[in-house]
Amino acid sequence: MRSIFLVLTLMSVATPFYAQTDDWQQRVQAEVQAQHLDSALDIVEKRLAAVPDDYEARGWHGRLLAWKGRWTDGEREYRLVLEKYPDDVDILIGLSDVLLWQQRYPEAFQALKHAKTIAPSNPEVLSRMARILTILGRPDEAQLEYQNLLQFDPQNKEARAVLLENAKQELRVGNDTDFFNFTNDAETQTVSLTSRWNHLWSSAFAVNTYQRFGQNAVKIQGAGTFHVRGQTWVSAGAGVGNHQTIVPTSEAFFELGHAFHFDNRWVQGLESSLQQHWFWYQGAHVLTLSTNQIVYLPKGWMWTMDVTGARSSLTETVSGWEPSGWSKLGFPLFHRLSGNVLYGVGNENFSQIDQLEQFSAHTYGGGLHYQFADRQDVQGYVARQERSQGLTDTTLGISYGIRF
Repeated sequence: MRSIFLVLTLMSVATPFYAQTDDWQQRVQAEVQAQHLDSALDIVEKRLAAVPDDYEARGWHGRLLAWKGRWTDGEREYRLVLEKYPDDVDILIGLSDVLLWQQRYPEAFQALKHAKTIAPSNPEVLSRMARILTILGRPDEAQLEYQNLLQFDPQNKEARAVLLENAKQELRVGNDTDFFNFTNDAETQTVSLTSRWNHLWSSAFAVNTYQRFGQNAVKIQGAGTFHVRGQTWVSAGAGVGNHQTIVPTSEAFFELGHAFHFDNRWVQGLESSLQQHWFWYQGAHVLTLSTNQIVYLPKGWMWTMDVTGARSSLTETVSGWEPSGWSKLGFPLFHRLSGNVLYGVGNENFSQIDQLEQFSAHTYGGGLHYQFADRQDVQGYVARQERSQGLTDTTLGISYGIRF
């Protein structure tokens, strides 16, 4: 009887303990889903104060600290758990993330390499391996990892998109039509070819023909890009046009950019660039300084922001710096179909002479992109620019692209 009483006593103590364990984890998960990281962290820290050897709580502590940007503290917790459980794949993945965010790429790769020996078919491990190999400048190995990823996760959008981007060439043809309320309509035709020669070099070449304000013009433009190790790129290009007054007779530009990769709930990546562009017209010269940010959001959303300062020189008159900018939000709609909306303010286009005059303008627009085959797509857009003095410009554009 005494033994039975002892067992029942231990069960009465153990039951609330395990219930409490389940309860704190459920509460942490609920707070994380509600995006209340501070509340979740408070629950975990109280749990660790009561049970310091709870390694499940230590793992959650590392995740939450890392998500809050306390990367060093998060890394310390991950390594503490790995001392006890060196083959915990989830902890190895978390450690690789926090090392990636600190740009300690070789160490992140080693953590993932260990995780892959334990779970060779884990899509989370394979996708991270591919990203790290890309950052380390090993694109061929990264492509193999993406191919492996598709074997175990055939619908993985990241792998499909990256492998599609590995097509070396993209040819695009398009037409834009401007409907003005103060002059005749205008048109522009474009043929462009972009080429990715290897993981270091790419190029772009375009021919544009213009019919504007009773004149015809042809402009040829080319650019080369060097992709520095670590997702940094440097571009330089130039363009020339025939003798006319509606588009630049010559232009040149320089760009420096960097891509950042994030693995968190809110932002998956960021591309940031700075550009300096010179335009020379007959009797006019324009210098622009621009910064462009592309933010990759969850579920295929993308937000682009561009801010430009322009300094124009018309004959003998030199104007001061004039600001302009635009913002575009892209989003998925249905299978293979996506859309975007755009708003701009100021003179955001300096490739035609009618954008050089000093006037205020607001531009509203939107577009659609349809990927009707793996390597073919069609894009269309409409934009309306309302200028000062009651002037308007409505633009319709469409283009077709093929990758090979």
